[in-house]
Amino acid sequence: MTALRQQITCRIRTATGYQAVSRRGAGKPACHAGRVPCVTSLDALHRAAAEFTVTDPGLVIEPPALATAQRSLDSAGLLLLGEIHGVRENPLLIRALMQAFGLTSLALEWPEELAPMIRSFLAGQMLADHWFVWGGDGRITAGHLAMLAERAAAGPLELILFDGVIGEGWSWSQRDEAMARRLLAASGPGNRTLAVAGNAHTPTSPIELGIPMGARLAGQRPGVREVRISYGGGGFYNGGPRQFARRADPQDRIRLYQHDGELVLGLPQATEAVVPQRPQQLPPPTRTSA
Repeated sequence: MTALRQQITCRIRTATGYQAVSRRGAGKPACHAGRVPCVTSLDALHRAAAEFTVTDPGLVIEPPALATAQRSLDSAGLLLLGEIHGVRENPLLIRALMQAFGLTSLALEWPEELAPMIRSFLAGQMLADHWFVWGGDGRITAGHLAMLAERAAAGPLELILFDGVIGEGWSWSQRDEAMARRLLAASGPGNRTLAVAGNAHTPTSPIELGIPMGARLAGQRPGVREVRISYGGGGFYNGGPRQFARRADPQDRIRLYQHDGELVLGLPQATEAVVPQRPQQLPPPTRTSA
């Protein structure tokens, strides 16, 4: 497997605005046995990954959406997937898209510093400890680890990690520009990569926060498209347990479709992922990069 690479951070947003969520149990992070899926030790994280069943979620792809996503991969070498972190089903949707489009290259919004430990994990070794694993924002979940191990065992897997060092005083847009730059350097036009990030980073045009990674990528790879996961209800774990506001008309099946020219992956019901988190787990002092 080729070397793993990386890039930056995430927000909770949909292509048409922020998706309504509520926070349960606000306050210091805590893991509640039997209810809130949060783990605080490497042994517990390994057990949770081993117990996670990697299954087909039953994704239905409508023909127009299939053609549009395929054109993005053919013309730009990229397909963007905008998620809200901390949803158990996210890695299963990633896997389903990779299988549907025959992809072996996956880019995740994880720090490149994790590359050696993830590479070792996929080779069958125990995870090493690293402060970022315990951030609790839902980017890393037991399900992701299980899905990556399953994909690596199934055949070739190129994994790109594109979160990176943040320069002192950088704006939100500068961080996303750096993410786009790293992703472009790691994945050439012929690679056909599914790139997954928080859904504030994947729009292909400017948003209220600034210029997202997706817009930077579109400037360099015309034709790249974003798939936005639309969560119909349920819960997720991002710094703590949270709930999606229930939609009035949730879809009854998991499907990829087009709506007003946009690619939408509808997930009727989300469930909280098993997320590694330790209270007050902070990064080392900020380093700057040129």
